[in-house]
Amino acid sequence: MAEPKKTQLNALHRELGGKMVEFGGYDMPVQFPTGVLKEHLHTRAACGLFDVSHMGQGALSGAGVAAAFEALVPGAIQELKPGQTRYTLLLNDQGGIRDDLMVTRPADDEDFSSLLLVVNAGTKDADFAHLAAHLGGKLAIERFEDRALLALQGPQAAAVFARHCPEAATMKFMTAAKLKVMGLDCIVWRSGYTGEDGYEISVPGDAAEDFARKLLAEPEVLPIGLGARDSLRLEAGLCLYGHDLDETTTPVEAALTWAIGKRRKMEKNFPGAEIIMNQLFDGASRKRVGILPLEKAPAREGTEIRSEAGETIGVITSGGFGPTVNAPIAMGYVPPAYAEDGTPLLLVVRGQARPARVAPMPFASHRYYRG
Repeated sequence: MAEPKKTQLNALHRELGGKMVEFGGYDMPVQFPTGVLKEHLHTRAACGLFDVSHMGQGALSGAGVAAAFEALVPGAIQELKPGQTRYTLLLNDQGGIRDDLMVTRPADDEDFSSLLLVVNAGTKDADFAHLAAHLGGKLAIERFEDRALLALQGPQAAAVFARHCPEAATMKFMTAAKLKVMGLDCIVWRSGYTGEDGYEISVPGDAAEDFARKLLAEPEVLPIGLGARDSLRLEAGLCLYGHDLDETTTPVEAALTWAIGKRRKMEKNFPGAEIIMNQLFDGASRKRVGILPLEKAPAREGTEIRSEAGETIGVITSGGFGPTVNAPIAMGYVPPAYAEDGTPLLLVVRGQARPARVAPMPFASHRYYRG
């Protein structure tokens, strides 16, 4: 088995006492001595710094880049304005989700000849191979292997980051800019994976440790590991690829139809369009829903979901304790007849069928900055 790769902040994580685990092929901190619970609550109350350098960063460039990339995704990429970011999905021919990703039109790209991409760690090699197979003859494809990616998240993130980059304070959610931060050429997005306000910052890899140390020196900031990152995104109702999404899951089943552009629905010219449009009109056989266990025991991934009558109807794809809501929370897939908010369910936890109900997501309100 291959040794896990290391991000540019690996030595810093170990110095700070990070408990390291393999994730997405990388050696990553699952928690620091503060502990997952306190890291989670600190991010909700103040500001947390996450190393997300394991994610795949890159760019597409060339004439007609937006139209060419649109052939692989259901998003309305050609409508992107300079500096705008959009969540979209790489699809297979059956409408299954190969990956979910962020795509950005650079703010200085007046002729719309380039796109910035951030893809998931575990799928990035397959994603770039897929892009090369379909777009290699039309566009230049670049991977940013020499850049790190940090996420500064929480209600005090803007105040903290403004000390180092005043221009970022007026950025709005799902926008990006190329900015000087601590003298470095950075790409800054106002986005994140916690439901909180904050930034994701691409920095030159050789300067990443010093950059992180300066942010961690701010009194509001703590280092945060993968454990709290997972509980934060679950409270925010956000999917984790390979768990809540995979190649057998369509955007309709995943409750991500908002990511399909209106024009794209009319044109029906993306992978799996016929299957997806049929599901939009006729309904899919299952749907991702939020679930609240009614007892204290959390329902983890893989937990069997049953109807009140005892029939097996689905499975939990993400689940755990939500520190902000102080209760167990989960998401999973059930048939449409069981997808309405308030529908009673049973979850088989430790061999016992325990009561639960379908609940709206997010479990904790989003607090993005929209201006």
